[in-house]
Amino acid sequence: MKFSCCLFMTIVMFAGSANAVELRPIKVKTGTEGLINAPLSVANKGTEPMACHADLAHWYSTQLATVSPGTQSLVDLWFDPQDGTFSLLNDKQVQMAVESLWCGIDGRAYETRAALLLDRSAVPTPRLVECAADNGKMVCR
Repeated sequence: MKFSCCLFMTIVMFAGSANAVELRPIKVKTGTEGLINAPLSVANKGTEPMACHADLAHWYSTQLATVSPGTQSLVDLWFDPQDGTFSLLNDKQVQMAVESLWCGIDGRAYETRAALLLDRSAVPTPRLVECAADNGKMVCR
């Protein structure tokens, strides 16, 4: 009886706190109006294939490119000077906020990754980042 009573009280407490969640509409931004194009070229100067990824808002990530040795890939980023947000556009032109970018050795990208810095304090210009595997880790400059 004691267990049932405590279990019931726990369920009631959690059920009550679920009602406290405030649901608000989310404004979905689309298109590039007001944004600055900030393309990023990532060159693989090493001998192993490289995979580059973006961590997006809300715990989502996506692979941007696999870059063979001696080649480079273009990441089409967009920058909002009003709030410092970098975004990728999906196939419906929805702005997907980028939390971070990184590249690693293909097949072990996460554990060998190197961060690609996003300067949110200034208006970005097109840039080239060169990466290569070094001692089992990706190094990008």
